[in-house]
Amino acid sequence: MRCLLILFLTLWAPMVPAQTNEVDLELLLLVDVSRSMSPRELEIQRRGYAEALSDPEVIDAILNGLTGRIALSYVEWAGADSIRPVVDWTIIDSAADARAFAGAIDATFRNSMRRTSISGALGYGINTLNENDIDGLRRVIDISGDGPNNHGGDVRIARDRAVAAGIVVNGLPLMTRDGIGTRWHLENLDDYYRACVIGGPGAFVLPVLSWVEFAPAIKRKLILEIAGDTPRLWQAQAILPDAYDCLIGEKIWRRNRVYELP
Repeated sequence: MRCLLILFLTLWAPMVPAQTNEVDLELLLLVDVSRSMSPRELEIQRRGYAEALSDPEVIDAILNGLTGRIALSYVEWAGADSIRPVVDWTIIDSAADARAFAGAIDATFRNSMRRTSISGALGYGINTLNENDIDGLRRVIDISGDGPNNHGGDVRIARDRAVAAGIVVNGLPLMTRDGIGTRWHLENLDDYYRACVIGGPGAFVLPVLSWVEFAPAIKRKLILEIAGDTPRLWQAQAILPDAYDCLIGEKIWRRNRVYELP
């Protein structure tokens, strides 16, 4: 009898699925908290992400994927040396997981930080995606910001490193003008993101023109990223990399560095 039991277990064991960290998507949410953002904007932004991640349509998109699970991390960034993880990599495979992640975001509120280093944030994103123990079928960095890069190196180099590593970079330019002075404002921030920040197959930009639009925009963006659909309307097509001055943020900061705001 014992021999038969051992034989059965030997034959049955290969049929048991191995426990892995395979997910449909590794999605890193890089959220701008530079000093150009007002406390009100920071609060709207944090709650907007929490609201979107709790939305039934977003949860359905997560659960209806190939594996029915994704991995998320939520990180705040400003200058190259001012990057702080708020919620580390977490596998989401249920509505309860999604709501718990949203609750962890909404429970955290910290002050803004100095400067704006999109390049530093992308560099951090590449490292954390390469170093986590998760095996994603796709890897996406979702970066929001209300101004161009002005610290930490050329944003194009960081973007190209991400794309070379198989990471798609999508952009959420915040063009509300609520908390930023005119001297720091970049009128065509969406064009800057298209030309200088986003990259990879199907990469897209979704501008936010008012804070009323923020939560719906986050929801729409998350569904597109989780479902893996190609959002043709917002894809970067019109602007060639050499047709836009991707160092405009550094030039604006040098011109106004006496204020040293963003």
